[in-house]
Amino acid sequence: MMLAHTCLLLLLCFAHLPASSLALPFEQRGFWDFAMDSDVGGMMSMMKDEEEGSATEELPSPEIPTCPFGCQCQLKVVQCSDLGLMEVPKGIPADTKLLDLQNNRITELKENDFKGLANLYALSLVNNKISKVHPKAFVPLKHMQKLYFSRNLLTGIPKNLPPSLVELRIHENHIKKVHEGAFSGLGSMNCIEMGGNPIQNSGFEPGAFKGLKLNYLRIAEAQLTGVPKDLPDSLHELHLDHNQIQAIELEDLSRYKHLYRYSGLFP
Repeated sequence: MMLAHTCLLLLLCFAHLPASSLALPFEQRGFWDFAMDSDVGGMMSMMKDEEEGSATEELPSPEIPTCPFGCQCQLKVVQCSDLGLMEVPKGIPADTKLLDLQNNRITELKENDFKGLANLYALSLVNNKISKVHPKAFVPLKHMQKLYFSRNLLTGIPKNLPPSLVELRIHENHIKKVHEGAFSGLGSMNCIEMGGNPIQNSGFEPGAFKGLKLNYLRIAEAQLTGVPKDLPDSLHELHLDHNQIQAIELEDLSRYKHLYRYSGLFP
C-alpha cells in the first residue's frame, strides 16, 4: 500500500511541474522516479490487485522466492542500488518489472546478464562505469520500455535495443558518434535524452535517426554548432541549449511542422 501511495504522490508532483522544468535533463534522485508516468502507476495498481485477489484462491505451495544478495525484492520491484556491484547480479526473479542497478561499479553488460527477464518494464543503470555492452545483452528484454543509462562510459549507442523501447536516457556518457541506423527498429521510441556527450554535428551520420518518430529530443551541453540534420520530423520538443550554436537558419527548423518548443540558440 505504501509503495502504491508513493507512486501516486510522485505522479501528482510531476503533473504540477512548470512547463519550463520539462526542458531540464532528467535527474533520477530515487528509485521511484521510475513511476513518473501513468503507465507505471497503472502497473503498480495491477500488481497490488493481483496480490489481493490471490488471497481468496487456493494456490499450490509457493516456491521460495529468490532475490540477489543485498538487494530488496517486493511487488516485482528489484532494488540493487548503491551496493558497489561490479556486475549484474544473478538470481533476479523472472517476473521483475522494475530493476534498479544505479550507483554501482558495473563495467560491462554481458550476453546473459538479463536472461529470463522478458517481463522487465524499466531498467536503471545510471551512474555506473559501463563501457562495454554485448550486442545481445538486451535481446531477452522483449517488453522493456524505459532504459536509464546516463553517467556511464559509453562511446556509442548500444546495439540491438528492444523494439518495445519508448524512452532512452543516455546523457553524460562519452558518445562522439551516432552511426547510421543506430536506432533502427525502434519505431515505438518517443523520447531520447543524450545531452552532456562530447558530440559534434559531424558525429551524426546521415540516417542516424532514420525510422524514429520522436516527440522529445535533447542534445544539450554537447559540442554542436548548429541544428543537426535529418532529425525526426515528428518532433514536438527539441532542446539544444548550452552548445555552441550562434545562429540558425529558417530552413533548419521549418521542416518540423509539429515543433512547439525549441531551446538552444546561444551557448
